[in-house]
Amino acid sequence: MLVIVAQFAMAQETKETKPTPPTPQQQANAFVVNHYSKAFALAQRHGDTRNAINALYNVLAEYPQNDSLLYTLSYLYFENNNSAQAVLVSKDLLTVNPEHLGGLEIAAVSYEKLGIKDKALDAYENLYLKSTDYEVLYKVAFLQYDLQRLGECNTNIDILLKHPNADTLKVYYTDANSEEKEYAIKVALYNLKGMVSTAKGDKKSAKQYYEAALAIAPDFVLAKENLAALGK
Repeated sequence: MLVIVAQFAMAQETKETKPTPPTPQQQANAFVVNHYSKAFALAQRHGDTRNAINALYNVLAEYPQNDSLLYTLSYLYFENNNSAQAVLVSKDLLTVNPEHLGGLEIAAVSYEKLGIKDKALDAYENLYLKSTDYEVLYKVAFLQYDLQRLGECNTNIDILLKHPNADTLKVYYTDANSEEKEYAIKVALYNLKGMVSTAKGDKKSAKQYYEAALAIAPDFVLAKENLAALGK
């Protein structure tokens, strides 16, 4: 996923110097970019994220509007759980290129990690409009529930349940033994639909949806607990 900064620098240098011979300043800039591009590659090879980021900033100082460089920087922060920095860099990236799907995804996941759910939802919704990715809409539905946007959540659950991917995709949840287990995605969707009905005070519908989830996966803990809670 990371760009090869050295290749970018070489291509940029060739593009800029083709019409006329390079000036001394251009030669100096090219030397600096080439130096830090090599430093970036070395730091990456040795797993030295701090110095890779430092080298990347030095290249960005020459090409601050390059979306590939900005994406690389945002991904490095994201990969190392620096969510706040990942958000800030992805915002710069999306200012340069609002259509950058990778930047939108990093922004969405990073906002979610930071607990800023409204911003995360905005980013995921924007990403879905540009990608129509099924799993992105799945994430949107759960965030809409968390933010009590129940009508939109319910509509999106219905879209997800009718989609062909609903018959094949799997998700992981903790089972009764506190271990990760794979379940059909429909199980989670029916459980979520039951949660929406519960939040709306429609216990009859909620019971039907929890039972639909358990008909597919009798050991699905969340649906069991939600169903039991209805009777209290």
